[in-house]
Amino acid sequence: MIYLDHAAATPVNEKVLKAMEPYFSIDFFNPSAAYLPAKKVAHDYEEAKGVIAHAIGAKASDLVITAGATEANNLAFTILIDGQMSHSAPRRSRLSPQGERANSRAAALRNAPSRDICSVLYLATEHDSVRRVAEQYGGTVIKVLPSGLIDLEDLRSKITDETQLISVSLANNELGTIQPMAEIAGIIREAKLDRMKRGIKTQLLLHSDASQALNLLDINVARLGIDLLTLNAAKVYGPKGVGALYVSHEARLKPLTYGGGQENGLRSGTENVPGVIGFSKAVELAKEHLNGNRKKYASWRKILLTELQGYELINKKHSLDNFVVLCYNGIDAERLVFLLEEKGVYVATGAACAASKGEKSHVLKAIGLTDEQIAGSLRITFGETNDEKQIHEAAKIINDVVKTECARITACS
Repeated sequence: MIYLDHAAATPVNEKVLKAMEPYFSIDFFNPSAAYLPAKKVAHDYEEAKGVIAHAIGAKASDLVITAGATEANNLAFTILIDGQMSHSAPRRSRLSPQGERANSRAAALRNAPSRDICSVLYLATEHDSVRRVAEQYGGTVIKVLPSGLIDLEDLRSKITDETQLISVSLANNELGTIQPMAEIAGIIREAKLDRMKRGIKTQLLLHSDASQALNLLDINVARLGIDLLTLNAAKVYGPKGVGALYVSHEARLKPLTYGGGQENGLRSGTENVPGVIGFSKAVELAKEHLNGNRKKYASWRKILLTELQGYELINKKHSLDNFVVLCYNGIDAERLVFLLEEKGVYVATGAACAASKGEKSHVLKAIGLTDEQIAGSLRITFGETNDEKQIHEAAKIINDVVKTECARITACS
């Protein structure tokens, strides 16, 4: 098997799995319990959160652990729910007053927020877990350039005095496009200063989904000017179903779930200790091998693009080193995916969640590709399961399959 779809899922690293194992059956205790073994587990859990936080220039108390990136993205948008129920981002112990009062506020949260009281801007190429929730708040789309980069002038023109949240992924999940977050943050700072001068107190925060970027980019939330950052263990060789949301001092969130008040009332439920331990180990390994992986993937990308034939390259610049997005005009990429699978090569036509529903990529549409180009597009993403020999072999197999398919189409026409 030559697996070239690491943007969709990564296998759990052996070292990660080994780190997790004791917390399933030996150190299995509930971190909220009062006895010493449970207190040790609670300590290990917080220490693991600290490792994850440190990787992005933050502290353990800045993180809310979630069941993945989708939940983290949705939690970030709770800053848009008006009013009195909002409470500060995590700063205190697990049993905070906010957490203790969470159940009494559950009924109030069910009253959906009015679209008139908030405003959100989001990039046209965002993941569905951002797009769908932004639409619930009447969100406005920020355009992208044909390169996949944000149109900074469009962003600037769409920020109003009512805008509260701007969501732009650090690296796109279909193209790998790396967005200029520092420049985006600079535009937001200008807007905030202008508001301050005019006495307007409406908050304006920047959220970014960094799920694809953690193992390939050096991320520092302060340097990038990000207020809310989504992370995902499943994209960095950690366990599935574990994510985190970095929350700055300025952001005020409300919980999506209520109960025991864990994660300072923002994410109730018994902590996923093995998952967070695994996440922290995966992050450690990602940071340790970051530069080496980037060089390795850049080399493989060059090999693949040199050896492949008859394609149009879609993500030419500003993308993660392990992303290669190609278009074979006139060929059905979904059929190519199945034909390549028969040869033991696994690639994708776009985001896994969209492809499984047979939906056309809104990302490729946003950068101006035609329906025919979208239909013929493949996404190839390298990872730890690959080596250079596989890249050469994959190039040969893809060329052979494309050539055979072109001959079949010609014969049928």
